[in-house]
Amino acid sequence: MERQQTFILLFFIVMSSSTAAKETILTATEGGKLTLPSSLMDMIFLLYNQAIISMVDKGELKIVNHIYDNRLHWNQSAECFTITDLQKNDSGLYAVQLGSKVTTYKLTVYERLPAPAVSTVSVNPESCFLLCSVDKAEETKLLWYKDEEVVNQSSSALSLPLTVHKQDFNYSYRCVAANDIEEKTLSVDIQLFCGQIVTIRRNRNSITVIVVPILLAGTIVLVALIAKQKYSTKKWTIGQKQGPAETETADVLYTDVCINYRQQSEDIESLGPTDSSSQLITIYDKVEFHRMAPDYTEL
Repeated sequence: MERQQTFILLFFIVMSSSTAAKETILTATEGGKLTLPSSLMDMIFLLYNQAIISMVDKGELKIVNHIYDNRLHWNQSAECFTITDLQKNDSGLYAVQLGSKVTTYKLTVYERLPAPAVSTVSVNPESCFLLCSVDKAEETKLLWYKDEEVVNQSSSALSLPLTVHKQDFNYSYRCVAANDIEEKTLSVDIQLFCGQIVTIRRNRNSITVIVVPILLAGTIVLVALIAKQKYSTKKWTIGQKQGPAETETADVLYTDVCINYRQQSEDIESLGPTDSSSQLITIYDKVEFHRMAPDYTEL
């Protein structure tokens, strides 16, 4: 206890005679480590927010603030302090006191940056709506990239949307979560996340390839059936019209043959026996003889 009080007394004496120090900005992540360079002297102080946390006396490290037990180390050969397993509450102002010279460091400890996640919110035939998100938004920036162009960004947000139109499917996309010390990237496969649009487009092409020939063949068959039906109807109509005409003509011809035959018979009888030997037989005689054989015999 007496030795510690002596350290504190010496510290205040040194601080009263020290010159102003330039501040150096440092960043680290939770679980990481911080190294503060120094130079070899008989006595070196390490301060946190103007409070002594340790000192080196004749090469031996003495820890005053026991929060740093097992985490604060002194490297004699490298002449530097190292704080390991950094926590969020380790952020603050550190100072290395070397005699009258003070070197200060402003440290910010960030939470470990979560990897971004991407999900599909909705898909329609014209576009795809994606959402990039992180579990922790504190001091985290989200960005959407299309190739090398930032198309959307937000600071300290849990999620960031993006609409991808079907004409932009050939571009590469990635979601980036970043802070002042690191960034994590997730590449997005549009074919995977917007697969429904791709499937719709492919199905449309497949349907076109299949349906168009079927419709064409069906149209040809239908036209052929209609043409055949019209031809059959026309032929039947013509046949129906010609049937009675042929019958009527046959009756007229038959009547003419009978009249001509009777007329010729009367003419032959009027000529007498001498003229009856002449060959006055016409085609009508032959036809009538064949068709009216009984009547001809009686005559």
